[in-house]
Amino acid sequence: MAPASLTRLTNPLPPASPSPRCRRRPEEVRSAGRRRSPPVRAACGMVSRRRAVSEMAILGAAAAASCFVDLFAPPSSSSSVPVRAATLEPDVIRYRKLDNGVKLEDVVDGEGPEAHEGDVVQFNYVCRRANGYFVHSTVDQFSGESKPVTLPLDGKEMIRGLKDVIIGMKTGGKRRALIPPQVGYTDESLQPIPEEFGPRRSLLSHAKEPLVFEVQLLKVL
Repeated sequence: MAPASLTRLTNPLPPASPSPRCRRRPEEVRSAGRRRSPPVRAACGMVSRRRAVSEMAILGAAAAASCFVDLFAPPSSSSSVPVRAATLEPDVIRYRKLDNGVKLEDVVDGEGPEAHEGDVVQFNYVCRRANGYFVHSTVDQFSGESKPVTLPLDGKEMIRGLKDVIIGMKTGGKRRALIPPQVGYTDESLQPIPEEFGPRRSLLSHAKEPLVFEVQLLKVL
């Protein structure tokens, strides 16, 4: 028999309390010496902790997603954007909307001659769908080599939306624009369009949806 002076030691880090579903009934406690509890009950504490960690991860991902600010989405008073993100909108959202529905923003301000309607211009561009998927570019993604496009700024050869984006740009400048389909490829003969069959077909297959153009003005001829 142990001496009476010895005290019972307690665990300074007690295990997490099981959930109500995992608590054993009194008769199970009395019979614990005769039979083992089902393995599902033995692991309930671990399952409960895993569930809590999963819920925390889901809440964290939702909170991060709620702070995302769409550059092309107009600000709205009924938006669910958090107050912290909303206070950054004047610095983040710099686009302006034209009368034809085109939304554009100046990425880099050029320092050369300015393009006017009727001028012949040379430029590079990258075309993407509104969801970000790549469609076509005059710059090779791997080698970096470019095949600039040279077109007049009129409504006969160039798509109207892109013409309005380039007008007012200065040489060396870059703009990003969201062009709606009604001022986009309304005719298959409109430029710019790839010469290769595959890229040409890919571009025209998305002609009835908004397209994002990133344009760099190289020269005003």
